[in-house]
Amino acid sequence: MRVVNPVAARVLSTVAGQLGNPHGTLGKLTARILNRGNRSLIDAAVDAAEPGIGDAVADIGFGGGVGLSLLLARVGATGTVHGFDISPDMIARAASDLRGEIATGRLTVAPGSLTDLPLDDAALDAAITVNTVYFIPDLAPACTEFARVLRPKSRIVIGVNDPDGMAKAPFTRYGFTLRPVAEIRAALEAAGLEVEHRQIPDRPFTGHLLIGRRAG
Repeated sequence: MRVVNPVAARVLSTVAGQLGNPHGTLGKLTARILNRGNRSLIDAAVDAAEPGIGDAVADIGFGGGVGLSLLLARVGATGTVHGFDISPDMIARAASDLRGEIATGRLTVAPGSLTDLPLDDAALDAAITVNTVYFIPDLAPACTEFARVLRPKSRIVIGVNDPDGMAKAPFTRYGFTLRPVAEIRAALEAAGLEVEHRQIPDRPFTGHLLIGRRAG
């Protein structure tokens, strides 16, 4: 086993903690990094979710917030975007950056987690969550929650970086649970969703999209 010196361990643990829950001064930098580093996978997730004009959609664990803007553009003036995050700082950042959309009712941002979404049953036409499932101990409650809030024929898109590639990043030893893509697919299927798997070539990691569809 590779030994990491205590200083390096503290730095890597801090990086991992910020990625899972951006906050404070470092959280502002983390938000920009998340928007830049996750952009291509978020773009692909939004495309795979197929949001339409007038739809009600969500970005769960929106982090830096770029997914909120992409979804707002897709649902148009008559649609609604819900943004949920566990980080009060990221919620405040999105509320400031997108205050116009909040004022018109097109966007809501609120505390919420993968396993506890403040939504009624069958509330959404589409949802995305990108590079978030590393930070929960059990996939089953999250996938059950995703299925609960989806309307018939709607879809949830889970985006993750390739777990083998992620395992080479030293910060993922601290607080990350890296799961095989097949395990994520199985959890969605166990929640009653039909699943499609797409690979998204990217650098430094291949991206994976697990598209869970609610039967009509």
